[in-house]
Amino acid sequence: MESGDLRVFQIVAREGSITKAAAELNYVQSNVTARIQQLEAELQTTLFTRHNRGMRLTPSGSLLLSYADKVIGLLEEAYKVVTESTEPSGALTIGSLQTTAAVRLPKPLAAYLKTYPQVHLSLIAGHTRQLIDKVLRYELDGAFVSGPVHHPELLEELIFEEELVIVSEFAINSLHDAVVRPALVFSGGCSYRELMEQWLHACSVHQPQIMEFGTLEAIIGGVSAGLGISMLPKTVIAKAEAEGNLRSHAIELSLSKAQTVFIRRQDAFVSAAMRKLLDAVKQYENGLQAREEIGTTERISSMNTTTERMNYLAAPEKR
Repeated sequence: MESGDLRVFQIVAREGSITKAAAELNYVQSNVTARIQQLEAELQTTLFTRHNRGMRLTPSGSLLLSYADKVIGLLEEAYKVVTESTEPSGALTIGSLQTTAAVRLPKPLAAYLKTYPQVHLSLIAGHTRQLIDKVLRYELDGAFVSGPVHHPELLEELIFEEELVIVSEFAINSLHDAVVRPALVFSGGCSYRELMEQWLHACSVHQPQIMEFGTLEAIIGGVSAGLGISMLPKTVIAKAEAEGNLRSHAIELSLSKAQTVFIRRQDAFVSAAMRKLLDAVKQYENGLQAREEIGTTERISSMNTTTERMNYLAAPEKR
């Protein structure tokens, strides 16, 4: 059994189609078909069932895929270890939540790539469940996801914590009016969606009207247009709120704090490129937190009375 055959098998399994796999591998379709048939003959079992929409793994195929992921992941890791240099370089594939990729990562990643131009960084956006699966299958070197994760095969490191808020069109002034609107959410597997459903349940809304969207921009646009409400990090909607396009509403503390952690496989090699990337992100977050604390101190200092200061500290939605 050759590693090249396992790679072809892995891509066919992921794509569910000989045609799509051939395009990704830049092979002719007959070559891909022959490699799969050769593998099935060698193992004396059927790996796929064929149907009019493509190919589906058999139980034997699913079992082989779990080993193929490990073998290919180890081969790629071995290459990284052997070719590793002290200067960050090479390919680095990182996953991220859409909200994190949109707001938290652009500046530190820009600084990182300017410092280490030999790194070929790929950023893959998705929701937490998708990204965890991709890290487990060695498709990602690591990912920024909602935490805590608590998976036996993964290591996780807290990167930052932020406030979640309910967002509505600007005309809605209270949570009482907001809660009856449709919920605009990402697809299943998104931690923000799960928290929003918990919040709606706590508000005695047990069968909310759900509208699924594929992108963060679509959710923000839908909220601004009055289609419904959503639950998002306050930093994500700060600009739109400042422009008067929507309004944020603070919620109870138990649901409002969201952790973002960086996950990677416990058995994975940590390259210099990954170490420096995490350093860049954490350095940016530390600086951001320091600037926020300075801003809060300055605002409190500018208040004229003790009562004003106490009211400000007691009302997080004003900050």
